[in-house]
Amino acid sequence: MQRIALIGITGRAGSRIASELLARGHRVTGIARNTADTPAEAGLSLHSADASRADALVPLLQGHDVVVSAARFDGGPTAEVLLEAVRRAGVPRLLVVGGAGSLEVAPGVALIDTPEFPPAYKAEAAAGRVFLDALRRADDIDWTFVSPAASFEPGARTGAFRLGGDALLVDAAGNSAISMEDYAIAFADEIERPAHLRERFSVAY
Repeated sequence: MQRIALIGITGRAGSRIASELLARGHRVTGIARNTADTPAEAGLSLHSADASRADALVPLLQGHDVVVSAARFDGGPTAEVLLEAVRRAGVPRLLVVGGAGSLEVAPGVALIDTPEFPPAYKAEAAAGRVFLDALRRADDIDWTFVSPAASFEPGARTGAFRLGGDALLVDAAGNSAISMEDYAIAFADEIERPAHLRERFSVAY
């Protein structure tokens, strides 16, 4: 059992990661701007806070084994704010729900930089790439950035998926997809059995 602080618990990915962790017997502290509508569960404590301020986060993160950020990159806490809060709280590990935009479709070519990348997602993907770059400069915290596939939507919990690195994973038909439920499995596995300290890995079918 680990004590895990989860920023962004009210989001689609954050809520599913919380459910997976609670089902495995971990204790979760859920943090979001407004947690009033989040159902109470055994092992879950909830706090409403402004995650863009390190001083608001520090007291909520103290005493945990792991911090998870499932917050948006565009409009959410910056990497610098989050790293400062984790350092000040004395938490050794930080795992981040990443995006697919910074994954490579060819050597040196990121998905976000291809002509086909949807303009509606560019701001979030660009902010995610900046966030990852900031993490890669941090050498005093065991961070992990977990990128989903290009299609990342609610779906089935199958337990069947592949793990990759910095390259976009696609199936035999050229599709890149993962359900949020299966992504949550891979994410929780990494918390329990760290295999990607200070690096990014990806999850897809």
